[in-house]
This record gives sequence, structure tokens and C-alpha cells, in this order.
Amino acid sequence: MAATDTTPQIPEGFRADAAGRLIPIASIKPEHLLEDELVQQLHGEALVLNHALLAFRAGAFERIRAYVALLEQHYGAKRGGKKGNLTLSSFDGALRVQLAVGEYIGFGPELQIAKQLVDECLRAWSEGANDNLRAIVNDAFQVDREGKVNADRILTLRRLAITDPVWQRAMEAIGDAIRVTSSKEYIRFHARPTPESEHVMLALDIARV
Repeated sequence: MAATDTTPQIPEGFRADAAGRLIPIASIKPEHLLEDELVQQLHGEALVLNHALLAFRAGAFERIRAYVALLEQHYGAKRGGKKGNLTLSSFDGALRVQLAVGEYIGFGPELQIAKQLVDECLRAWSEGANDNLRAIVNDAFQVDREGKVNADRILTLRRLAITDPVWQRAMEAIGDAIRVTSSKEYIRFHARPTPESEHVMLALDIARV
């Protein structure tokens, strides 16, 4: 059985407003119709660019992987490197293409144990605990509207030079709590106009052009 188009059909001479109501075009202000036309046109052009960027991104990843596969075949070994990160350079060093893998992390139930141990430390240090340290700790374990903690703030605690055995157990619990929830590949392009210049990233985000 063929699939049917469930998109509501708008009668000729009408437009649907934001609430889905049918409004006669004759009763819509000309400036609103002009605005609608402009927005429709710009979105259509943006969609073309979006599809072009997606196709370029997929093609770029495919060509980079093909190049790496060629190297592996040539040397008879798998490429090393941390988490798949890779930088390719033009012969003159002016252009770079960077392939990077970004990881998103969450925390398991061990984080609650870490919080209890950290609270135990703060109670034990009640007379000598630095107010700034208390603020850092309390801020680190704050949750957002979705009930999630800020990973960067939690990991900051592990960089504090505190030798208290209970604190060290808390930091071990944080380490055990870390979970890699997802990963995403990124491709970035850098260029420098002269050998003395710093490499600058080519902006492919419309907001950063």
C-alpha cells in the first residue's frame, strides 16, 4: 500500500497562521506577506548550504580515512594516536586539516559516594576550611535543570592538591564514576597567511564568519 502525504492541504487563497488557523490572504497585511516571503526564501537558501556542508563533511571524512588506510597499507601497521585525533598539513605548512574526536562524559553512582566523602572532609575541616574551597566544592556538585552536574567543575576537584586520605578516596570515586556517554568527530581547517603568522581556524559556522 502506497504511503500517503499527511501534510494538511491549505486551500488556495489562504495561509495558515502560527496556531494552524486558515487566514484569507486578502486579510493579511502586505508587510506580513513580504516578511513571510523573505523568511521562506532565506530558509530555503540556508537549507541548501546546510545540505552542502553535510555532504562536504561526509566526503572529507571519507577522503581522510582513505588516506590513512593508504598509509597503513604502505607501512603494514595501524596508525597510532590518541582517540583518533589527526592533523594533516600542506607541504608549505600554511594549511592544516585537523580531525578530532570529542567525548561527552557523564557520571555513575560512584559520584554520590564521592560527594559524601567530600562532605566528610569539609565537616572535618570545619575550623580551617578555606571559604573559597567550600564554594568550589559546592558549585561543582550543583545540578542544572535537567538534574545533571557540570563535568568540567567535577573534574576540577581532581586537580586540587589536597593530600587528605578521605579526599583522595573521594577523587578515586570520581574517577570510577566517569562514563563516556558519546563521542563525536570534528573536522577543522586552519590557515596562516605567512610563515610568521599564527594558524587561524577557517569559520564554517555562519555565526562566526
